[in-house]
Amino acid sequence: MWNKRYICRRAKRITSSLAGLALGAAAMLIMEIPAGAQAFSEVKNALVDYSKSEIEPGKACAALNRFTTEEIVKISAVEVPATSALPAYCRVTGLLSPEIAFEVTLPAKWNSRFYMIGNGGHAGEALDDPMRVSQRDQALALGFAVAQTNTGHDARKEPGATFVMSNPQKAIDYAYRAVHLTATTAKEITKDYYGRPVYKAYWNSCSNGGRQGLIEAQRFPEDFDGIVANAPWVDQTGFTVGAIWNQRALDEAPVTAEKMALVADRVMEKCDAIDGLKDGLIDDPRKCAFDPSRDVPACRAGSDGPACLTPAQAAAIAKIYSGPVSNGKPYFPGFMPGSEAVIDLFGGGRGSGWMNVIVSSRPDIKPADFSLAENTMQYLVHNPPKPDYDYKKFDFDRDIVLLKDWGKLADANNPDLSAFRKRGGKLLMTYGWADAILQPMMGVNYYEKAVAANGPGTEEFFRLFMVPGMAHCSGGTGPDQHDPMTAIIDWVEKGKAPESMQARRVVNNKIVRTRPLCPYPQVARYSGQGSIDDAANFRCVAP
Repeated sequence: MWNKRYICRRAKRITSSLAGLALGAAAMLIMEIPAGAQAFSEVKNALVDYSKSEIEPGKACAALNRFTTEEIVKISAVEVPATSALPAYCRVTGLLSPEIAFEVTLPAKWNSRFYMIGNGGHAGEALDDPMRVSQRDQALALGFAVAQTNTGHDARKEPGATFVMSNPQKAIDYAYRAVHLTATTAKEITKDYYGRPVYKAYWNSCSNGGRQGLIEAQRFPEDFDGIVANAPWVDQTGFTVGAIWNQRALDEAPVTAEKMALVADRVMEKCDAIDGLKDGLIDDPRKCAFDPSRDVPACRAGSDGPACLTPAQAAAIAKIYSGPVSNGKPYFPGFMPGSEAVIDLFGGGRGSGWMNVIVSSRPDIKPADFSLAENTMQYLVHNPPKPDYDYKKFDFDRDIVLLKDWGKLADANNPDLSAFRKRGGKLLMTYGWADAILQPMMGVNYYEKAVAANGPGTEEFFRLFMVPGMAHCSGGTGPDQHDPMTAIIDWVEKGKAPESMQARRVVNNKIVRTRPLCPYPQVARYSGQGSIDDAANFRCVAP
């Protein structure tokens, strides 16, 4: 058991809160995406006046070197001069007990708002990681005070979840405490610097960062006014069981890249037009009754070539679609038809979305999902850790209970959002139907449970947007570039709930398709006239 007395004591004191050890470079990049790359395309137009549009500091940056709270063990404030791209700002860095690195950037002209980014996989990113700096700078350029944290460990020194080996407290910090403590501390620093409190606070992040955002809404509803949770890792423990399930299936029947490309092509042949439009997208894969043993050519007995599946390979792929079973009942959702689609991988050639994520391209490479799950099982589920834990010994009927205690700390699956709703919070969640890293139904199931738990009017504060053809956070075969930050600001500050968001597909810096994204369960339907690549010819309708 994790130290519950410490958790309770610490919770009273602080009130009321891409990937692991993946060996493939592409898989690591995917899993470390902290938030949607399209976050700020229209935000400037959404910012409304509040007292002053540009608030100046009330004290010198150097004065923050003396700022202190009970949790701060180290702090440093440095003035950073303006550049052609960024305004001058005060960069505050430090440590919160025991080892939570944090950063707050405070612009010389503040828009009165606070913005925070999350973490990918098992976190531990350096605060100067280029991807994080890029997102920070987008917000900073618009006048936001911006915060981030490494959640209490340095992944360069303690990769994956090995950080618990040096201090078990780091597991609690990673699970939820570091984000909450950084948010409250950063807002206090911001108030001290400008002499007035934050007007509105926003969270925007993806994957594990989406999990962090949901936990904030569930457990610390006062921290943020608006939360964008993109492709959230809602159920870390369920995902772990699912990834072990997939790897065990593939251990028995390995599948090559050529075979996955074959499967991807056959999925699109069968399911592309089920929504009435043959456009290379499956708008709701749940309607796709794809069976790899029936819909993909079967290899002749005793043969195994790139243009067919053996019975064992078809069975393995079917298990990935269906998800793990425990005691004869479905335990966790699988991946959706269309997620294995043939895509351009970072401009380096065509390949299946499952490769090096679910399916390994080489025996010496662990796919990203399994690597993340194995690491979670070894170091976070087992307490004390078992670095040599053998996933092949996991019993899906008996061993589910092993994940219970860690789930209480890290899973973001509590559907009760009543406190967040009562204080006026708004939550916007997105998920790509073609996500091959996190199961899209993890998000759909959470939203439907939240609607049941929070009752009529849930859509007044919480909306889900499913994105056909989009992979994890972005990418894939469909229009994936959209702007949830403008939507959440308009919702929080103007009371304008998002009735739709426009998504764009960009190829070689050119927009080649636009589509409306609709609040679930609505879907976009073609009017029957005009280009199918123009969002103006679609409307959101009930399914």
